[in-house]
Amino acid sequence: MDPGYFESMYAELSDPWGFDERWYEHRKYALTLAALPRPHYRRAFEPGCSIGVLTAQLARRCDRVVATDVVPRALSSARDRIRREGLADRVELGRASLLDPWPAGTFDLVVLSEVLYYLTPADLDTVLGRAVDALEEGGTLVAVHWQHPVPEYPQTGRAVHDAVAAFEGLHRVGSYRDTDFHLDVYTRGATRSVAAAEGLS
Repeated sequence: MDPGYFESMYAELSDPWGFDERWYEHRKYALTLAALPRPHYRRAFEPGCSIGVLTAQLARRCDRVVATDVVPRALSSARDRIRREGLADRVELGRASLLDPWPAGTFDLVVLSEVLYYLTPADLDTVLGRAVDALEEGGTLVAVHWQHPVPEYPQTGRAVHDAVAAFEGLHRVGSYRDTDFHLDVYTRGATRSVAAAEGLS
């Protein structure tokens, strides 16, 4: 979608989706973090970071988080949050869309939270290819999306999760779905379960 759509949203409200205030969002973030199969990650990528609510929480589980958004006002809010929470040394913020060149290097965690339904099917295929290419072997990819139709979005959350599930190179290791959102966790290549990794099975 055109960046102007998002800029107009933030021109009216500093937190247009209520990421800071809504229990729906707090619960979704808690479930997202709980679903990660590793306690700690080396380097994460979070495109579409908005005002940085999830970014800050990821930074507490990662050595480094690279986070991007297309809206300068959102990034400014994210930067203030990261500083306020004492996480500036762990987070690198930048202005970019999913379709811009991705950051250099590889990641052991890629978080695609509420961003993929803004893409056309062709662009989604491009982005998923980039995600797999950027993901280290055994690394984690998380997809989380609202399940209710939004007329102005190019795709639905259900459609993008079906596309991720069908994409070659990803192995699903966990899933959660309710009436409102769908959360899927993948690894690049098969990996041991959390219990197996800790010698419990």
